[in-house]
Amino acid sequence: MLRIGLLGGMSWESTTEYYRRINEMVRDRLGGFHSADCLLRSVDFAPIEALQAQGHWDEAGAVLAAAAVELESGGAELLVLCTNTMHKVAPAIEQAVNIPFVNLIDAAAEAVTADGTTTVGLLGTSFTMEQDFYRDGLAAHGLEVLVPGAEDRAAVHRIIYEELCLGIFSEASRRECQRIIAGLASRGAEGVVLGCTEIELLLSQHDVDIPLYPTTAIHAQAAVDAALAGQSGTTPGRTVTQ
Repeated sequence: MLRIGLLGGMSWESTTEYYRRINEMVRDRLGGFHSADCLLRSVDFAPIEALQAQGHWDEAGAVLAAAAVELESGGAELLVLCTNTMHKVAPAIEQAVNIPFVNLIDAAAEAVTADGTTTVGLLGTSFTMEQDFYRDGLAAHGLEVLVPGAEDRAAVHRIIYEELCLGIFSEASRRECQRIIAGLASRGAEGVVLGCTEIELLLSQHDVDIPLYPTTAIHAQAAVDAALAGQSGTTPGRTVTQ
């Protein structure tokens, strides 16, 4: 298998999910005592969050690109960015390395379209829901994307940053997200993309009546598929989707 480079820490709560899921998937695929051959570079989230809030995305991209280079220098043969929001700076990261990059947004879109779904709701940080990079990435696969109204977007963003990223999971916030998803369904959403890893720690499929697309699980599966199918020396710089 290829050695997976995990670029995480945004937040570390979500990165632990990536590490767990990828290792479980490798074990389930290969059996026995198999686990993932991987490296983890976990950044300090506080400076990244400050750059997000200030709109200094180029600076944030430079920080993550440098961390990605460290992973490649350490022997990573495949790169996984363990966050939804920071896929906004994925082009800067891809340009900095010579190893394949497993794109989360493409992997999520392919999982949705494989179900025959054409209209999805999107939950995530305000950056993910309001800026073009994520919605356009899904739309490039032919999907219509719905986002909550302004007040509900603010509520989801607050839950993510003030609770979930700090390891706080409340029943009140779960109910709030359920209400917001029900609103998206009433507007025509056939399913909902959970475009934030931490939301997957709060909500599961049994909490709602329409399909959820948990991007961490989807992205982890794409990474494992690529690692097990790939060979060292894969074409540098290409984005890998499954």
